[in-house]
Amino acid sequence: MNNKQNDKKISNAVIRRLPRYFRYLRELIRNDIMRISSRELSEKMNITASQIRQDLNCFGGFGQQGYGYNVKFLYSEISHILGVENGITAIIIGIGNMGKALVNNPLFEKRGIKIMGLFDTDPDVIGTTYGDLTVMDAKDAAGFIDENFIDIAVLTIPKSAAQDTFNELAETSILGIWNFSNAEIKCPENKDIKIENVHLGDSLMALCYEVAQTKESN
Repeated sequence: MNNKQNDKKISNAVIRRLPRYFRYLRELIRNDIMRISSRELSEKMNITASQIRQDLNCFGGFGQQGYGYNVKFLYSEISHILGVENGITAIIIGIGNMGKALVNNPLFEKRGIKIMGLFDTDPDVIGTTYGDLTVMDAKDAAGFIDENFIDIAVLTIPKSAAQDTFNELAETSILGIWNFSNAEIKCPENKDIKIENVHLGDSLMALCYEVAQTKESN
């Protein structure tokens, strides 16, 4: 299976659902469930069985008629598609409340991502340690990226600093940015850096809208 060859044909909506498959399949393995049908998986994920089959068929299907899906095999394949086994490395720039929360979160390790460095501009923060990592000066981040072949930079910095920070990082070998600054970072047309802008407030307000609609209907 050549996933890279098929990437352009796969919709963003399908890609966005893959982490959900990863998460639910991991839970099934923990519960010693080794085989599951698309119908059973749809009941757990609240996605139609037809949608599940369509999604997975984008990558080759993986199912067997009358048998369903081998959970461990499907989990392994989706892990491969998502790059969990690719030894992806990352740094975090901005060790405030959000940065500290991410440093202590097992999310990265569970997704196969190794945090290699922590950076900040605050002299009181530089030199502090988290686990086996010592916070370094943010002005050294660009050099660190190129020297250590870092794949992803996580930005938990003020909105006002986001674009300038990205512009500096864009001159390095960085491949992706996970941006928590609440700024919509723009990538130059001559660069191919993947950017995921995370807006926690948007998610919260979407929930607030749904709650408000429910309250009004009661």
